[in-house]
Amino acid sequence: MVQIMTNNTQMNGNPNDKELLNEEFLRSVGERVKKTRNERKLTRKTLSKNSGVSERYLALLESGKGNVSIALLRQLSHSLGVEPESLISSSPYIDSDSRLVLGLLSSLNKHERLKLKDKILSEFRASPSARSYRIALTGLRGAGKTTVGNYLSSTLDIPFIELDKEVEKFAGESLAEIFMTYGQEGFRNLERSCLENILAQGNNCIIATGGGIVQEPSIYNLLLSTCYTVWLKASPREHMDRVIAQGDMRPMAGNDRAMEQLKTILTNRQSSYEKADLTINTDGKVPDLVARQIIANPILKNLIQKTA
Repeated sequence: MVQIMTNNTQMNGNPNDKELLNEEFLRSVGERVKKTRNERKLTRKTLSKNSGVSERYLALLESGKGNVSIALLRQLSHSLGVEPESLISSSPYIDSDSRLVLGLLSSLNKHERLKLKDKILSEFRASPSARSYRIALTGLRGAGKTTVGNYLSSTLDIPFIELDKEVEKFAGESLAEIFMTYGQEGFRNLERSCLENILAQGNNCIIATGGGIVQEPSIYNLLLSTCYTVWLKASPREHMDRVIAQGDMRPMAGNDRAMEQLKTILTNRQSSYEKADLTINTDGKVPDLVARQIIANPILKNLIQKTA
């Protein structure tokens, strides 16, 4: 259903407001009709002949002065090869190929739709510049994602979001409690939901991801397809030293194989981390230098100009 008025206040406002809303609606309809006609490379005369709508009325409609009826919109949409809704909605028109795909989607069950979505995200990844308004930092614990993310947020004046904290906030529990209650699969489901919520807002932001996000291909493909991803790479020794420097002795407590295990984790995840758009080796570098190296990347010029 097409929603012309967006809320009850608009419906029950004063007459002048209603008149302005109607004028804006007619103007937007006229613009869409003209845009679609031009895309089809049709003259007004040809469209008039094909649709049975007079040239004079088309001229009024395209200028925003024609009070169009549903019947006339149906005639015009049929001649233009689009759905009537596309002429009165901000959504793009649905062509025959798109309708075929939508028909296929409607016949799939939930599991099959998710599988198709993951395949599309994996194979049809948007260009880095198209994703550059949102930066996602990846890497193992101790890579410096939080510190670098805060530097980037402060420099670019855009929000910094830690995905793990969003999961905790959403669940109302700590990560340890989440893993204890829901297990790995439950955590990944929460992680996906929180990431999708962040992406749905469509805002410029810096996202610090959990070190294990690369272990779930569907979530990682979603990240790679929607964000400009940066792998903050460091050696196993650097990772360990940073975690211990933060006062966390758990990696070494009672575990003389901690370093060996860390090396194995890094080796197993390296091919996934390397899928990031940009890799920055952070060994021996202070966080603000790493942040400056990221900002210096020419792909991010649109983001920097937008936030300047």
